[in-house]
Amino acid sequence: MEKMQAIVVYGPGDFRHEEVEKPVVGPGDVLLKIEATGICGSDLHVYRGGDPWTARAKAANKDFKFRPNVRGHEYCGTVVEMGKGAAEATGLKIGDKATAELGIPCRKCFYCVRGLYHLCINMVGFLGSSWAQYMKCPEGSIMWRVPERIPAKEAALIEPLACSAHGVERARIGPEDTVVVSGLGTIGMGMLQMARLRHPYRLIGLDIDENLCAIAKELGADYAFNPKTMDVREAIMELTGGIGCCAFLETSGATSSLELAFEVLRKRGRLMVYAAYHDSASLNFTMVGEFKELEIIGGHWGPFKYPSVIQFLERGLVNAKRMITDEFPFSRIKEAMEVKGKPGHTAIKTLLIPE
Repeated sequence: MEKMQAIVVYGPGDFRHEEVEKPVVGPGDVLLKIEATGICGSDLHVYRGGDPWTARAKAANKDFKFRPNVRGHEYCGTVVEMGKGAAEATGLKIGDKATAELGIPCRKCFYCVRGLYHLCINMVGFLGSSWAQYMKCPEGSIMWRVPERIPAKEAALIEPLACSAHGVERARIGPEDTVVVSGLGTIGMGMLQMARLRHPYRLIGLDIDENLCAIAKELGADYAFNPKTMDVREAIMELTGGIGCCAFLETSGATSSLELAFEVLRKRGRLMVYAAYHDSASLNFTMVGEFKELEIIGGHWGPFKYPSVIQFLERGLVNAKRMITDEFPFSRIKEAMEVKGKPGHTAIKTLLIPE
């Protein structure tokens, strides 16, 4: 079997640069040569241990054992090989730049027939192995061509930007809204820019990193506040005349941010949650019904958003380049996983580049 370079995940803190077998292409498959691939917040959860997905698997199966795997679902690659029927099914050709959505839905279940394919309960497969020189997109993958004018490194952010676009749509942002985006990482910075495209009345970013607050202003925030250095609740209430914000988009993964949302949302405000949490939150749900009639909205993946995100990048309406703060070759995976949170360093999106 032909070999390739890849990053293999053996468990928390144990990510290794190794040689693995290169994927073999069958009927309907597309093989991508990966040009750039990103590190997602979910990958950091796995690296640091205690991630909610492993915890859920262990709860469901007491005999659960972590299986070594190649991760990565944010990427752009070049089509180098196609199985029989793949060109007709995907509209792609050899030499095209492309990416694909995370899951291969069954297209038949309760959710799929209602257009909610990202919530499919019988997923045929998941595309999460882009931390390699080559990645196979199996038959049935939802694939998208990336225009040549979009650099591959920026195109590697299509997936998280699609997530951001989905969250903003779910929050129903409008021109009269005061919008708060809490957590200015990749999803938060993406939501900030997607929300700006909807021309809200006021857009506020929140983060404990002053540099991220500054970047948020570059990317369209009217205000950016640091909860560690100021009373954010007071600032938001003062800006809104004591009414509160219309929508609060929580991407930080901090339960304290959820508590803040309940305090600063106006009556009939909307809390959009797009994050994973290590800790359980103690929330006063009397605020949801009795006092404010709040809406709590969840977000998962980025269904139907890849075409619009690709167009936004092509037209320069979203600045992905400003979000890329770090790049590492596969061989420096440990350093890449530990750059976020490094004292004195501001990180948004870290890319891995095959060697």
